[in-house]
Amino acid sequence: MESQVRGGTRWKRFAVVMVPSVAATAAIGVALAQGALAASFSVSGQSFKVSADQLVGTGFEQYAALDNGYTLSGEKSAHPVAVSAFKHAEITNLCQSVVTPNVPFFGNVSLLLRAGGAGHDKVQADNIYIDVADLDADATFHNIDIGVAAKDADKGPGMKGGGEQANPYGFAQQADSATLDNVKQTAWATTAGTFKLSGLHMSLSTGVKECY
Repeated sequence: MESQVRGGTRWKRFAVVMVPSVAATAAIGVALAQGALAASFSVSGQSFKVSADQLVGTGFEQYAALDNGYTLSGEKSAHPVAVSAFKHAEITNLCQSVVTPNVPFFGNVSLLLRAGGAGHDKVQADNIYIDVADLDADATFHNIDIGVAAKDADKGPGMKGGGEQANPYGFAQQADSATLDNVKQTAWATTAGTFKLSGLHMSLSTGVKECY
């Protein structure tokens, strides 16, 4: 069975994605570019934007969860998310951005990350989980199962576990593979077993500069 969705569909419930969040130092970025580290990223109190020309992933599953964190003022916060997971993903022309507002003396400060662009290998990720709030993309899913219990989804890497707040008996969906084109998404956190960012470039600047 093949399920296909076209157009600028805004998905809160069926969001599929990739990419790490942008809270990384240059040293960690170099290690990730070499595929040397597992990745676990979040931006405290902030969502971040990600875009990509294409994501091709195998072993996909998705389920609902609650992402706990803190606001920039230190207060606890919680956000409902769709956790999207792949056993393996390849990403073309990845861009990721986060804007920190009201930095003393500077105002808004933007951090921009790019990898897997022209002349470089695609970004590679294994056992990747993304806490997604919103997604626009053109997507094709192969051999999709909709409405399985989260604990019974066996095509992807399994539920994240740890401190994750998710109902193992709640709604989930899975597919053998998925292809997403023209991806624009908002996410709160990402974890991955390995993440290789070919052609990694990170920049920090004042003002608001985002992927889209």
